[in-house]
Amino acid sequence: MKKLLLMLLLAGCSAGDPQPNANNPSDPSDPGETTPGTTNPGNGQPGVVGLAGIDAWDKLSAAEKARIKSWNTLFLHQSVGQDLEEGAKANGIAFEYFGPNDVVQGLRGGIFVDVGGIPNGNPYEKIRVFKEAALRSKASLKIAVFKFGYADILDVNRDSVKMAYNTFVSELRQQIPGLRFVHITPPLVYSTSAEEGNTAKANVGRWMKDTFKEEDVIFDLQAIETNDGACQHANVPRICQDNRASAADPSGVNGIDSDGQGHLGTKASQRISKALLYAIYQAGK
Repeated sequence: MKKLLLMLLLAGCSAGDPQPNANNPSDPSDPGETTPGTTNPGNGQPGVVGLAGIDAWDKLSAAEKARIKSWNTLFLHQSVGQDLEEGAKANGIAFEYFGPNDVVQGLRGGIFVDVGGIPNGNPYEKIRVFKEAALRSKASLKIAVFKFGYADILDVNRDSVKMAYNTFVSELRQQIPGLRFVHITPPLVYSTSAEEGNTAKANVGRWMKDTFKEEDVIFDLQAIETNDGACQHANVPRICQDNRASAADPSGVNGIDSDGQGHLGTKASQRISKALLYAIYQAGK
């Protein structure tokens, strides 16, 4: 009897039987990392993410932070967006490069001049390029993050930009059911002269919050840049000296700003990007 039991045990452990394997993606006990693009985000939590988003991101566990890497997210921007991407990378969350003809899988970031040859100062073409990229990724895209540049919005076009952006959002909602948005209030520059358009940018930022905060997430970059409105001149908001790309804290990709620019310093980028990451987390948690 003992010999019979031994033979049965040996047969049950034969080399031909499948064994648990940490590298086997079909194994439910696999403790390895989730493959980017395979995890669907949750329903999300709409609202405005400002300065408090920095501390909120810091309080998340490493596992919670890592979740956004697997959500199919498209972030298109220009130079200030590059600062935010560099800051996010310094915080351990890197956006994979998104270029012309790419399809979104995982957390992806790209600049309009690469994706569509669109320079700053042409907001309508940026909207077109983002829409084309989103629809190319219609089967996979879950979260859309569009960012205007500081040169895109002035007094002469602020209302037409609002109309174009609102139409863009509405059309994408219809064509990609379930798509979530992270809206970004337009970045400010240091100069408060009428030609630089901070008043118009602030106007569009308020409109974004009033229009979308009940349904989507707003990353209130303006609130963070101005330290909740503390930095202004003659009642016109501007980026705080401590946040701008300066000799004391130059941008890692854009150097040192003139007064008519609004890039972020390297240290400022790392701090401010936490709120952007938290906004994406809120959109899909």
